[in-house]
Amino acid sequence: MPEDENEEQLIRMELAKMNLIPVFLTTEDLEVYYEGFSNKVLWPICHYRLSYAVFEKSYWLAYQKVNQYFCNIVLKQNITSKDELRVHDYQLMLLPQLLRQQRSDLTIGYFQHIPFPADEIFRFIPWRNELLKGLLGADLIAFHTYHNAPNFLNSCLNILGLSPKNNNVRCRDRCVQVEVFPMGIDFDKFEALSCSEVVLAKAEVLKDQYQNRKLILSIDRLDYSKGILERLSAYESLLQQYPELRNKVVLYMLVVPSRDNVTQYKLLRGEIDRMIGHINAVYGSDDWTPITYLYNSLPVEDLSALYIAADICLVTSLRDGMNLVCKDYIASKAQDYNGVLILSEFAGAAKELSETIQINPNAIEDIMQAMHLAIYMPKLERQQRMRSKLFFARLHEVKREQEASASRKMQGATLQKLIDKFQQA
Repeated sequence: MPEDENEEQLIRMELAKMNLIPVFLTTEDLEVYYEGFSNKVLWPICHYRLSYAVFEKSYWLAYQKVNQYFCNIVLKQNITSKDELRVHDYQLMLLPQLLRQQRSDLTIGYFQHIPFPADEIFRFIPWRNELLKGLLGADLIAFHTYHNAPNFLNSCLNILGLSPKNNNVRCRDRCVQVEVFPMGIDFDKFEALSCSEVVLAKAEVLKDQYQNRKLILSIDRLDYSKGILERLSAYESLLQQYPELRNKVVLYMLVVPSRDNVTQYKLLRGEIDRMIGHINAVYGSDDWTPITYLYNSLPVEDLSALYIAADICLVTSLRDGMNLVCKDYIASKAQDYNGVLILSEFAGAAKELSETIQINPNAIEDIMQAMHLAIYMPKLERQQRMRSKLFFARLHEVKREQEASASRKMQGATLQKLIDKFQQA
């Protein structure tokens, strides 16, 4: 919240220049609605961590209150039936229906950027009916991957008793469409950065710093869904079983701060610190530190330099809506095609990137052997795999751009109605 009215007006004025309108929440709202219901109920359930969920009624009441607050602010904007409303992500699952109750003429789309779990998992939430009905206020409900859409449709069937058909759910007089739209990246941006003299100079500094050792890169937010502890266990196993690799590899781990006030995240960070300290102490030497660890966020130029310098990119998500790190890495290799991507089969991007080394992130042995394979993979094979990934990644980007800019084709009854009116004119 702003400290006073002057600060509030300043914020409103600055955001208005970008055509944005702020929604001010109190510290208590943020704690109970965001850190509470959003991240202690919805996030763990959607990432299949039932034991982490805390079903506090106060969290639910705050979630309802804040969603209603968003609804009130939206409806004050003099919107018309010609406007399109887009609601994003799990923090606002009630908003589509709240808007629909006030304005039945609105066009509403909802996009969920995290996984939607199987119905037998989602039903654990005491307020699952209200959440599903909240989403069904939208005209279009979108997910990142093809697993999520059937999970949602099955929840509509098995929890609400509705009968989905052909990716449609009929709610009284309305038909709600459920679709899949995989998220892409700014491919051209990362490809251009990989050619930048500044970025290339930074990448050379990194290579010199690590004395041309094999650099294994991992970049994640601090989150228990990212498989960070499993990754560290696999790296330690690699150093144990293949002692000849000691002093020849470095795991560069960048963890971006996230939700530091949530108990499970505090515990996770402490365990990460402990494991990294243990590995560096047991296996390291005076001239070699097995793991470089940064708990920070970096400018995009530094990220690009890391992607270019890294021989291997390691993504071990236990459950991920999409994961764009792997796509950023691929786009950054457009100049020399020289890199290996190890990707969890539970990351949404895995379905698009079949030429990666795919692993079960729960199988420590799998991750270890994948790293060993990547380290010794011949250069020709690395380049062939990367060329294939680059082609399909770019193809998907182009196709999504076309779909976004394409006009919808008129068909069926609407087309016939237009023809009839034209002939009668």
